[in-house]
Amino acid sequence: MFDFSTPVDRHGTWCTQWDYIADRFGSADLLPFTISDMDFATAPCILDALQQRLQHGVLGYSRWQHEDFLGALRHWYLQRFNAPIDTSMAVYGPSVIYMVAQLIRLWSAPGEFVVTHTPAYDAFYKVILGNQRQVLPCPLQKVDNDWLCDMAHLEALLARPQTKILLLCSPQNPTGKVWSQQELEQMAELCERHDVKVISDEIHMDMTWGAQRHTPWSQVARSPWALLTSGSKTFNIPALTGAYGFISDDSSRESYTLALKNRDGLSSPAVLAVAAHIAAYRHGEPWLDALRGYLQANLAYVAERLNLAFPQLNWQPPQATYLAWIDLRPLGIDDRQLQQVLIEREKVAIMPGFTYGEEGRGFLRLNVGCPRSKVEAGMDKLIAGLKFVLENQ
Repeated sequence: MFDFSTPVDRHGTWCTQWDYIADRFGSADLLPFTISDMDFATAPCILDALQQRLQHGVLGYSRWQHEDFLGALRHWYLQRFNAPIDTSMAVYGPSVIYMVAQLIRLWSAPGEFVVTHTPAYDAFYKVILGNQRQVLPCPLQKVDNDWLCDMAHLEALLARPQTKILLLCSPQNPTGKVWSQQELEQMAELCERHDVKVISDEIHMDMTWGAQRHTPWSQVARSPWALLTSGSKTFNIPALTGAYGFISDDSSRESYTLALKNRDGLSSPAVLAVAAHIAAYRHGEPWLDALRGYLQANLAYVAERLNLAFPQLNWQPPQATYLAWIDLRPLGIDDRQLQQVLIEREKVAIMPGFTYGEEGRGFLRLNVGCPRSKVEAGMDKLIAGLKFVLENQ
């Protein structure tokens, strides 16, 4: 019904992943598995909604505070997570990371601490440090195919007088961890105990696999909180811009909105993003369910190829996201030597784990949000590169 196998040529479309690969990897002729967008066209229902809006012809200032948008959010949370959501708490912004930055400024002062689990999405480090706050890392521990948080260590970090915020990634990027409801409830209790506010980035919420289920932070929250997300990852529409969230207390929500409008001069949302979210959340489920099946098959293929070539890896797909977080530590390979071989010899770009902090050393993050033929080519190149390094180290 939906075609995810036919490649779409993204060259010449001002595409970060394909047209600007040299910015990060120093070479333009690489096969990229990098930034977390997908090589698929978005859902037909979204394209239809955008065409209909464009045919109207007038692209003036717009709003998001209406039942068409808010009702679509409530519908999605009930359908996908069995979670009622209070849309009177809703806020909007151009991106999730922009909204994270706003709340970091609102809920902490320069020099104060923001706790986050590591390895962490690289933009987390940037947004914390860029706002003159300090990163307080809480390393996750790999146990079989799960990543566990040492709750006693987390509490010690939250108990520090200068700790003001827990910046949570749920599901977690890059590890693909899905937080259990019990883990979330324990974190909520600890944050309430130590008067720490929570910002939960849930942009990967729709991409959990198997028996894993995403629990929105709103279902467990106790201390002041914000849940921030977007349909951009799920439906591959980040270029439209646009994110939304929920802020629990009236005062913080009002302060966020005032900063958005008065300090930063942002008031009118991108109307195509609003239209896209409404279409996605009302009509996009069949496309998403088909996509989820395709992505899971891609991840299973990566596991099959890797473990056939290197049985000692025993790599298993992540619990969530279309980002294969590959633990290469059993091979004892030098990260930077591997990157040099992948780029210069194999002509492939795969994100090195150290991009995501010290705890990411020895890992790769490979994006499988693409046709199987591209995944196959990427695995050929990765396996060849690994074998070359092993033979020459």
